[in-house]
Amino acid sequence: MPALPPSLAQRLQQPPADRASADALVAEALAEIARRGQTPPFAPPPAPTTCCGRGCNGCVWEGWFAAINYWRERVADQLRQTPAA
Repeated sequence: MPALPPSLAQRLQQPPADRASADALVAEALAEIARRGQTPPFAPPPAPTTCCGRGCNGCVWEGWFAAINYWRERVADQLRQTPAA
């Protein structure tokens, strides 16, 4: 990926492990996309607000992490295909 900040390049390589790293990924990726004068392919998914905290199979957080991962992959593709300004 051309001219990406090293921390963003690293974050784009693998799915985030927790909420804090997902939030950092989203913030840094959106900043880089804006710096390039672009818009993201679509908005990042909002964090769930309905988790009951019981560790359910199919928890809303599992779905959110899957959606964040999909968003991360699309953003990585976009940044790979467009040169930095």
